[in-house]
Amino acid sequence: MSDWLILIEFPNDLAQHETPHKVLRIRDYLANPGLFTQRRPNILNLARSYGYQTQGYYASLLAEARGHRIAPSAQTMVELSRKTLYAQALPELNAALARAHSDGASLPASMTVAFGRVDQTGLGRFGKLLFDWFRVPVLEVTLSKSGLTIDRIRALAPNALKGEARAFFLDAMARHTERGWADRKEKAPARWSLAVLTDPAEEMPPSKPSSLKRLATVAARMGVEVTPIGPNDLASLAEYDALFIRMTTAIDNVSYRFARRAEQEGMPVIDDTASMIRCTNKVFLKELLELGGVPAPRTEIIDETQSLDGLMDRLGTPVVLKAPDGSFSRSVHKVSTEAELRDRASQLFDDTALIIAQEYLPTSFDWRVGVLDGEALFACQYKMARGHWQIIKHLEGGKSREGGFASFDVSEAPAAVIETALAAARLIGRGLYGIDLKETPDGVYVIEINDNPNLESDVEGLVLKDGLWEAIIGWFARRLEARISAPATPAAVNASPADNRRDAVD
Repeated sequence: MSDWLILIEFPNDLAQHETPHKVLRIRDYLANPGLFTQRRPNILNLARSYGYQTQGYYASLLAEARGHRIAPSAQTMVELSRKTLYAQALPELNAALARAHSDGASLPASMTVAFGRVDQTGLGRFGKLLFDWFRVPVLEVTLSKSGLTIDRIRALAPNALKGEARAFFLDAMARHTERGWADRKEKAPARWSLAVLTDPAEEMPPSKPSSLKRLATVAARMGVEVTPIGPNDLASLAEYDALFIRMTTAIDNVSYRFARRAEQEGMPVIDDTASMIRCTNKVFLKELLELGGVPAPRTEIIDETQSLDGLMDRLGTPVVLKAPDGSFSRSVHKVSTEAELRDRASQLFDDTALIIAQEYLPTSFDWRVGVLDGEALFACQYKMARGHWQIIKHLEGGKSREGGFASFDVSEAPAAVIETALAAARLIGRGLYGIDLKETPDGVYVIEINDNPNLESDVEGLVLKDGLWEAIIGWFARRLEARISAPATPAAVNASPADNRRDAVD
C-alpha cells in the first residue's frame, strides 16, 4: 500500500483515478482517530480552506496529535494567515527573486507554486526555497508594484485550479509523492523512519559511508528505516520521523536549517539547534565551562581593540589562538613569539570580532569521550599527527594527516576523564556530544565540546561494535515512543535540562 494519504473535503476535489495514493474525506479522517494505528502515512491536506478552526485546520492539528506526518502543518497555516507572521521568510525569498531576475528570469505579477515547482523558466530555485519555508501543496505569490519583491503569500485550494493549472498541480504532486520510498513488499514495515543528513561533497565528514551503512543495517533490525538525505532535501524532511545530522554542523550552513525545521515539526534530532549554538562557538564554551566549574585550560577572549601585551606572561609560551567557530583543528594556531602572536591574531580578526587565546597543554594524545543522553558511550585516545602538535595536520592542497587512535571500554578509561566529560556534557543538553580532554599531571581539562562528533564503526565503535549504533537508534526510538504516548511540543523534544526553551534563530 502507498505510504501517502491525500485528504479532501469533497469527492470532486480529487478523484481516485487522478492519483495512485489513497484519497480520504477529511471528515472521515477526523471522525476515526483509530485509522492507521499500525502505519504512519505521509498525509497531504488538500482542504479548501486552511483557516483557523476549519476542517482543514483541524485535520492538520489532529494529525500531529496522532503522530502522523502531514503537510501543511497547523503551524504553517497560522504563519501564512498574516504577513507579520511570515515576514521572517521574506528577505531570503526576495533575495532569491532578485537573483533569478538578474539571471534573466521574467517575474510575473503573480505566480502559482505547486510542491516547490513553478511553471516558468528561471524560477525553479525560488519555488524550491518557498517550499522549504512553507510546505503547502499550492501557494500563490503576488509581487509588489515594483515587481521585484513579494507583497503576499497565500495558500490556494487545489480544487480551484482549472485546465493547465490543474494539470500542472497534478504533475507536481505525482513527482513529489514518487520520491525516496523503498518497496516494502518483501519485508515487514519499519515502525520509524530516520533521515540521515550527509553532504557528499564534504572532504572530512563525521561518519564515512561504510559506517552509515552499518547504522542502517542495525537500525533495520530495530524496526527503524534509515534514509540518507542531502543538503537539497529540506522540503522532504517532514516525511520522516527523526533526523540524524552526519555532516559538519555550523550556524551559518544548511545543517542548522535542517535542525530548526526538524524541531518545528516536533522531530527528535541530533544535533539540535541549542546544542549547535552552544558547541560551535568557543567563546560561549569558555564562559559556560567557567560558570559550570568544569576545569579547562587558562583562556582569554580578545577583541581587536585589546592590547596583546602581557598575554604570553599570563598564559605562558607558546599560546594557542583559535577562531570561535573552527572545526577539525582548522583555525587553531600555536604561536611562540610576540611577533607570531600579533601576526596570527591580525589574520584571525579579518574574519571574526573575537578570538580565543588559550594556555598550551602538550600531551601525546587527546581523550574523546562520547556522551549520549547524559551517559558515557565510548572513550578513545586520538594521538597527535606525526611531527605535529594536533591530532590532524592540514597539508597543502586540502589534504590532511591524522594520528593514530586507541579505543577503550568506558570502564577502562580513567574515572577522572569520564567524570569531567559527563560534567561538561550536562552543561549542554541530553543529545550526543564528543568531549575532548587532556590528561595532565595537574589534572584533566576540557578542551572542547563537539555537538557533531566523529562516529566510525572501526574507531569509536571498535569496542562497542553494533552497540554504538544500537544506543543511538535507541535514543531516537525512546523519544518517538514517548511522542506517541504523550505528544510533545516541538520545543520539548530535544529539551536540555539547563534550558527548556527553544530560541529559534534563523
